[in-house]
Amino acid sequence: MSKKDELLAKANQPAEDAMRLHPFYRGKVETTLRCPVRDVKDFAIWYTPGVAAPCKAIAADPELVYEYTHKWNTVAVASDGSRVLGLGDIGPKAGLPVMEGKALLFKYLGGVDAWPIMIDSKDPDKIIDTVLLLQPGFGGVNLEDLAQPKCFRILDTLRQKAEIPVWHDDQQGTATVTLAGLLNALRIVGKKLNEVSIAFIGSGAANVACARLIFAVGADPAHCYMTDIRGMLNKRRSDLELRKAEYVDNWKFCQTTNAEDRDGGIAEALRGVDVVIAYSAPGPGVIQAEWIRSMAKDPIVFACANPTPEIWPWEAKEAGAAIVATGRSDFPNQVNNSLGFPAIFRGVLDVRARTITEGMCLAAATALADMAQERGLTPDYILPTMDEWQVFPREAAAVAAQAVKEGVAGIQVTYEDELRQAEAMIRRSREMTQAMMTAGLIAAAP
Repeated sequence: MSKKDELLAKANQPAEDAMRLHPFYRGKVETTLRCPVRDVKDFAIWYTPGVAAPCKAIAADPELVYEYTHKWNTVAVASDGSRVLGLGDIGPKAGLPVMEGKALLFKYLGGVDAWPIMIDSKDPDKIIDTVLLLQPGFGGVNLEDLAQPKCFRILDTLRQKAEIPVWHDDQQGTATVTLAGLLNALRIVGKKLNEVSIAFIGSGAANVACARLIFAVGADPAHCYMTDIRGMLNKRRSDLELRKAEYVDNWKFCQTTNAEDRDGGIAEALRGVDVVIAYSAPGPGVIQAEWIRSMAKDPIVFACANPTPEIWPWEAKEAGAAIVATGRSDFPNQVNNSLGFPAIFRGVLDVRARTITEGMCLAAATALADMAQERGLTPDYILPTMDEWQVFPREAAAVAAQAVKEGVAGIQVTYEDELRQAEAMIRRSREMTQAMMTAGLIAAAP
């Protein structure tokens, strides 16, 4: 078997394992008890008649719900299944395994209790109403896998109307982790963010959010390019002008990017640029090796489509890429939202932040980038891995401190206090999982 065949077989292995193990475990998360049950007499404390006392207290002071219930640490993972990973519109039932996986990551990496909420409607107003109606039982909402352009309106509306923080991970989470990886990749090749040109391949929620954040921290839009299924964004894109009320950011990018007024598709967008950030259709073959060769010296390639990158990492390397990142855990440089959302929500929940700001995303990205720098950057190491669990409390503390600084926190904490609290919560989740595995309460994989 050739090296390429070995790598391809390795890339296909997770899907084979998933089909074997999903029916074995029949779900990835379950509810378990947080309080003791010494005997049945305790039911009178945790349920009726004793439970009436905290109910009355909360009725008198609604903020006490955070002290007397699980609301302080619980997040809804809400989706209609209209744009799942690289699978497209597969619906809420088929999307449930993804949302369960998200809940697993919330718990194991962030100590956050999360539960999938699958919404059987693609109507933006119904989705908004559903989330608003669910607020009493959750401390935050993670929107997931919503199709464009409705995802933008849903997020913006909920951020205005909701009493709890609402976040769209496909937008904010992707942008946060991508920025962290990009900052370190540029350090390795000795280039500056405000001087490089970037091609954004794909103009869905992920790349729109990436572009917004990357431009906000210093990249020059005039030296950057963005493509969608119709080609390059430019001032002559009348199709986007006609729908600019829906595609607000896309039309804005038509005006602010591509100062050279290039036409064409991906090949033309990559010509001469320093960086390509791709969140488009699953590959391989979406990006061709010869297009990598047309980029500037020491090109940086982020091929982040799931479940298969736009170009295989080894093909990009052979074509001259200095650094290659993907969204997969089985290749170096995984640019994966899992490095972001568990810790970000840990910090957000611990200070009862009312919202999640751009500054909080930047604080998280900086914490990620800084830890990788401390460990020692290499072309195959631009971000911490999920095995390096110490990054999560540090990231949570950075987010919490930024929330306090910006005045959006309901609880005032210091960086050091949150670092200790987040570390304790995350360690507890990991140790609980290990204890259940050791005791056989989580069965060993066959």
